Amino acid sequence: MSRHSDDDTQQGGRGKGKAMRGRAGRMQGGRGSGRASKGAVRLWGHHAVEAALKNPDRRHRKLWATREAIANLDGELPADFTIEYAQAADLGRLVARDAPHQGLVLECDALEDVFLDDVLDGDPSRPIVVLDQVTDPHNVGAIMRSAAAFNAAAIVTQDRHAPPESGVLAKSASGALEVVPWVRVVNLARALEEMAEAGYWRIGLAGEAKATLSQAMSAGPVALVLGAEGEGMRHNITQHCDALARLPISEAMESLNVSNAAAIALYAVATRESGE
Repeated sequence: MSRHSDDDTQQGGRGKGKAMRGRAGRMQGGRGSGRASKGAVRLWGHHAVEAALKNPDRRHRKLWATREAIANLDGELPADFTIEYAQAADLGRLVARDAPHQGLVLECDALEDVFLDDVLDGDPSRPIVVLDQVTDPHNVGAIMRSAAAFNAAAIVTQDRHAPPESGVLAKSASGALEVVPWVRVVNLARALEEMAEAGYWRIGLAGEAKATLSQAMSAGPVALVLGAEGEGMRHNITQHCDALARLPISEAMESLNVSNAAAIALYAVATRESGE
């Protein structure tokens, strides 16, 4: 779904039950590398690829697929969209070892940059998730999935301490990479200052905090700040939080995976007004 054919795709419709179709081609290019062409990102898996194909902000380069996987996609591809049909084993050579491609591999351009100012000008009732040195793409992808589920405004990371956009991250995000804005900043502390200036109450999750998340919660705009597992937030980032809070977990468990903690915190923000 290249940029020039976005309008055709939308006009063609993506009604349920309609399978995506395109021109068949020979399987070629990228064998054995698991890497995309220069300047591109290679995505795999049903939800990740389908969401990317439906995203009008994506520039698509090439789709490799099994016929069965194409038939299971929702929507229609434009008539000039090239598909290279292949066997599942051949697709496995296009992605990382043992990656669950589910019969679909898409090569596309990385998403355009998103700026914090644009997020701060949006709906203040939607929380912002700030990640400090969370580098595992599985965790970042899972957090994006929760962010999409609980209508978060954006994910904010520091460019030097976050994973790149990738197939692993997109697969873990299960399509959320295409719908949750991902803001990558140079200075995370400065970004937190800008959030405060915009009226956001910045809550850092820390296991050693005295207050629970419900006690630290604000009725206004909220930014949830989470650090890497083990190390937690850096001191400078902690200093830029308005409150530190912990999740009230059992003493039998020392901590939660950062993606699980993010999901619980996002649920707490989503239900704070109802008292659930």
